[in-house]
Amino acid sequence: MAEPAQTLLQHAEVIVCCDGAYDTFRQHPLNSQAAIVVTGDGDSLSSSLDNTKTTFIPDKSVEYNDLQKALKYCQQQDFRRVLLTGCEGKREDHFIANLSIMATYSESMDLTMLTAHGMFNVIRKSATLPSFQGQQVSVFSTDHQLPLSFEGLKYPVKERCFQHLWEGSLNEATGEEFTIVLHGEGLVIVYQALAVR
Repeated sequence: MAEPAQTLLQHAEVIVCCDGAYDTFRQHPLNSQAAIVVTGDGDSLSSSLDNTKTTFIPDKSVEYNDLQKALKYCQQQDFRRVLLTGCEGKREDHFIANLSIMATYSESMDLTMLTAHGMFNVIRKSATLPSFQGQQVSVFSTDHQLPLSFEGLKYPVKERCFQHLWEGSLNEATGEEFTIVLHGEGLVIVYQALAVR
């Protein structure tokens, strides 16, 4: 588990874990009083849930993957802010699918996906995000009709529609915050590196 994730999980009130990731999660003990909920069909659990703070919520549905099952549980519990970790799935195609799932569920929850090197946020309206000088920033838009503007980035953009997913990538923050303006309805995925490389 990446150090940033472990640090943030120390302060979580509830940790919802996919059954396939539970064994990995247990290898990184936390000093946390958080309730732990494991979701999924249970087929991936190689160890018993011997912790009294851990609850298993079975979900045998085959039309949803593990992340969707966990996010459905979060919706049912009316969680508003959710930090996602371990979503790379040890496969690039799995990771891309999980980004898409995050975008889908972001309509009802404020979701942040943390990786070993950065974080992804979905924004559905104009937003100013905290940053630091030199932070690598990429903005991904799949809506070719949605004009975007960037302020506080090395390469500013003014009311531009991106025709390709890569067009808003590889930018850089110039200060302690930057703003993404959506000139219309839609969503974009914003990546921010955790450190300057």
